[in-house]
Amino acid sequence: MIVTRRPNALRLFFALRGSILPRIGWSLATCTALAAAVTWSHGHLLDAKITLTPVPFSLIGLALAIFLGFRNNAAYERYWEARKLWGELLFRSRSLARQLLTLTRLPDASAAPDDGVSAGPDPRHAIIRRTIAFAHALRQQLRGSGEPAELGPWLAPAELAAYAASRSGSDLLLRLSSRDLGQSMRAGHIDPHLVAAMDEQLSGLAAVAAGCERIKSTPIPFAYTLLLHRTAYLYCFLLPFGLVDLIGFMTPFVVAIVAYTFFGLDAVGDEIEEPFGLRPHHLPLDTICRTVEINLLEAIGTNALPPALQPVEGWLH
Repeated sequence: MIVTRRPNALRLFFALRGSILPRIGWSLATCTALAAAVTWSHGHLLDAKITLTPVPFSLIGLALAIFLGFRNNAAYERYWEARKLWGELLFRSRSLARQLLTLTRLPDASAAPDDGVSAGPDPRHAIIRRTIAFAHALRQQLRGSGEPAELGPWLAPAELAAYAASRSGSDLLLRLSSRDLGQSMRAGHIDPHLVAAMDEQLSGLAAVAAGCERIKSTPIPFAYTLLLHRTAYLYCFLLPFGLVDLIGFMTPFVVAIVAYTFFGLDAVGDEIEEPFGLRPHHLPLDTICRTVEINLLEAIGTNALPPALQPVEGWLH
């Protein structure tokens, strides 16, 4: 996610960091070059004069702009819903840690405090570490990258092996935490009335995972995207023939501006439609996971907290 400070109006006009221009550069250059060729030939193709009036372009352009805006609104709604789900994950994680640490009893009053990384005698800390692992597991699942070994600092060896062998690792971690809650309740360490509140936090984390999986597995219908993509390119490639007799040598400049707008809107929609990737305008899942680490490790008294991730050249991963 791009988080650079907004420059002044002049610098903003020439800014490339965070711009969609590098992604559409070749298409824009091709369209502008075609417009220049049409202007040079005065709209002639071989021996035939191609005559188009601006009227159909006005009608099609208006409809195309409306539908591109509608598609981008749908894509941004998916992006914002994904961000709200990860905000919910942060909230549920903090709430679960608070409830575990303030509403439960240690099984052994002489148990030494955990260091937040290695396995310790306090089962509450095991659940909290497992919650950190859940955030990383969900990130790996949504991005389709990462190794199970990355979760090693937060899981016991047996849990890590089970996670590596599981087809739904994030759900496995929630089941393990739910199992530990049940065991603690049966051992008398948690009041049965409070277990329901803690299990609600685990259910909330499961709902977050299910919501993210829904966004990931259900893109905007491809036929709709394809129709808009083709229409935008055909419109911009034919536009010079409708403008050359009207504005002459200014045709390439006007076509370049129109093409930048339509190609850019199309590319922005493509990019934010899938918010869990690694492009500059995708969600900073690494940063959110690090925030979960810091918050939960601080809750269990860890002194050596990892540093918060900072933007690299204005890009927050």
